[in-house]
Amino acid sequence: MIAKDKITCIIVDDEPLARDIIENYVSRIDNLELIASCGDAVEAFNLIAKQNIDLIFLDIQMPEVTGIDFLKELTSPPKVIFTTAYSEYAVDAFNLEAIDYLLKPIAFSRFLKSIHKAFKQLTPIDALPSNNDQETSYQDAFIYLKVEKKMQKVFLKDIQYIESLRNYIKIKTIDREITALKSISSIEDMLPAKKFLRVHRSFIIAIDFVNAFSPSEIDIKGMKIPVGRNYKEVVKETLGYF
Repeated sequence: MIAKDKITCIIVDDEPLARDIIENYVSRIDNLELIASCGDAVEAFNLIAKQNIDLIFLDIQMPEVTGIDFLKELTSPPKVIFTTAYSEYAVDAFNLEAIDYLLKPIAFSRFLKSIHKAFKQLTPIDALPSNNDQETSYQDAFIYLKVEKKMQKVFLKDIQYIESLRNYIKIKTIDREITALKSISSIEDMLPAKKFLRVHRSFIIAIDFVNAFSPSEIDIKGMKIPVGRNYKEVVKETLGYF
């Protein structure tokens, strides 16, 4: 185990928006120090040859050299967290001893889990982010969702509930409604379990916005949301019934 005050890291991704998101996430973790954000593997290779890097956030599908091939070429590679839109490379990634494999779009809560894994290998336990750090970070956490032909930013703290519309979801926030091309199960995986709860096959609620509830329905700002039969026990455990 390496005892360090900060973990040095770089981002390697050919998509500017993807780099921006990871940069935002890294900036919220005091124990991470971002050295550079690289647009391709060649730039990253030259940087690693000159400077000691502990951790790489590495995309897979990039021009000229893929993330997988890039990692294979390094003789003493840093620790790696893959950040990609493609699930089919997961086996190759873990065969290369990657710390984690994050599928885009990446939620901050999922990113934070990966950072804990990395810190366990690179730092003393007392350097891990605390629960208070996580709560503070939640206030700034956001996701990007595909709305028509644009990716729109949605802050998690603003979401009141999410409703499934077959292949789409409707997200009710404090000040607007958003309809996005995404399944409710995939959005559920992006949300922190301490803040959001699946209460029905068609509904996810934000726990902080619950005004009242019974065994059969939940009231969020006047919206009566049904509790599905298969979700009653988890709702009871989370909210507690009178």
